[in-house]
Amino acid sequence: MFFRAKKSGSKDHPHEYLQIVESYRDGSSVRQRVIATLGRLDQLKASGQIDGLMQSLARFSDTLKVISAAREPKITNCKAKVWGTPLVFNRLWEQQRTPEVISALSEDRRFRFEIERACFALSLQRLCEPGSDLQGSQWVHTVECPGFDQLELQHFYRCTGFLHDIRYDLERELYFQDLNLFNQQLDLLFLDTTSTYVYRDEESEYCKRGYSRDHRGDLPQFVLCVAVNAQGWPVAWEVFPGNTADIEAFERVITKLRERFRIGRVIVVADRGMISKRAIKLLTEHEECPLQYVLGCRMRRQKEVGEEVLCRAGRYQEVAPNLLVKEVRIDDRRYVVCLNPEEAQKDAVSREAILSKLEEIINQRGAKAVVGNRGYARFLKVRKGGVTINQEAVEADQRFDGKFVLTTNTDLPASEVAKTYKGLWRVERTFRKEKSTLEVRPIYHHCDETSIGHIVASFLALRLEVDLQARLEHRGVKTSWPDLMRDLSRLQAVRMDLDGNSYLVRTDFEGNAYQAFKAAGVQPPSRVTRVS
Repeated sequence: MFFRAKKSGSKDHPHEYLQIVESYRDGSSVRQRVIATLGRLDQLKASGQIDGLMQSLARFSDTLKVISAAREPKITNCKAKVWGTPLVFNRLWEQQRTPEVISALSEDRRFRFEIERACFALSLQRLCEPGSDLQGSQWVHTVECPGFDQLELQHFYRCTGFLHDIRYDLERELYFQDLNLFNQQLDLLFLDTTSTYVYRDEESEYCKRGYSRDHRGDLPQFVLCVAVNAQGWPVAWEVFPGNTADIEAFERVITKLRERFRIGRVIVVADRGMISKRAIKLLTEHEECPLQYVLGCRMRRQKEVGEEVLCRAGRYQEVAPNLLVKEVRIDDRRYVVCLNPEEAQKDAVSREAILSKLEEIINQRGAKAVVGNRGYARFLKVRKGGVTINQEAVEADQRFDGKFVLTTNTDLPASEVAKTYKGLWRVERTFRKEKSTLEVRPIYHHCDETSIGHIVASFLALRLEVDLQARLEHRGVKTSWPDLMRDLSRLQAVRMDLDGNSYLVRTDFEGNAYQAFKAAGVQPPSRVTRVS
């Protein structure tokens, strides 16, 4: 039913009458009938009867009643909480079947709180406001999400311990859930590593000092190795002691993937930091599950690559803009030399700038000013009489301009090998933006178990982030992750208690928040929602 103004009267004295009209279906036609005529519209306005009628009618509408009462002092317990982020990510959490997996893995535990809600809260906190468990126990009360209001600090402590205990089972179950839900075939596997430091002085079994990507060698750290498929979806993760080298992490992850996931025909793609004879042997010399690989080479450190592969004659084939390739075989080893002409030009210009600066320093300040500089050392020739530019070293350095070399045991054409490795760059660029989710600082825990539990929660958060990013990209929505999280956090729920009932009043959508709701398949909440 609805109101309608019906024109009547003569041409010289027109009037409008206010009517209540109802639409109904008569066979295949939609018709209207007048329920009541309330009187002349001008007279109803003049007498104030319309306002009185609307106020009277508003008593029977929760939405109008709450909006009207918000202007009056009788509203009590009026609080605003973040609503956008939990609504979107809770739907993705459910669609990934994470609650089912956690519930199944916690059946033999006698938790007196909702462990699944604690796991989701811990993961959501990593996306929204990374912090300690104490901060998390306070943060959950600023978020409007079912079950969060019952969580306490002790629940966060117990949750991190629980996630540590189930981490391998959780990883395996989620992997098979992904295969069933998203039909994600594991044909390409990209490996990457990162590290995260911990705010404590003493070392432990896992928390050790080592090479710090964050330039915090004064603090102990963990090393994380993550396996990502061709779509950028995180498949597996492993935590290593902080002094573990990338190549050692690579070898242990490959062994783990074979044991846990029974991987079959998979091409492993990794950068030059992962390559070694032992790693290649591990990939290929396996009785039940030999793997194919595309690995980046260390051109300057691998003698065969620097002195033989790059010196072999051959014609380059253009396979993409700024990408030329040629194949080189040495015995049974296959290499693909890739050339980027633009990068080659940049490398040449950069080298000329270094040589020019080097000559200037030698002429003005003498040999002592450059001998100890590692950046200049490769271009210098030291003699008893002084220091000169080593022209042979300069010419040798030109061989590397704009090039990178790959080694592979696949039967893919050289062009496909190069494109496959470029896929690693694409995944790394995406992953580099998202690795802040895995870099789980701050970690204040003083035992490895709870620290690793935090890392597991960060992996669950990374799955949510990658999922939403992929959905938005599929819909053609272009936005930065910080901007999107800001837009979602600005969608808030204002809780109001009125006449013994509780209501949630939604604020307006901003930026791309509505697009995130559509991408996640979440029905946007009504302006006013009654809370049972």
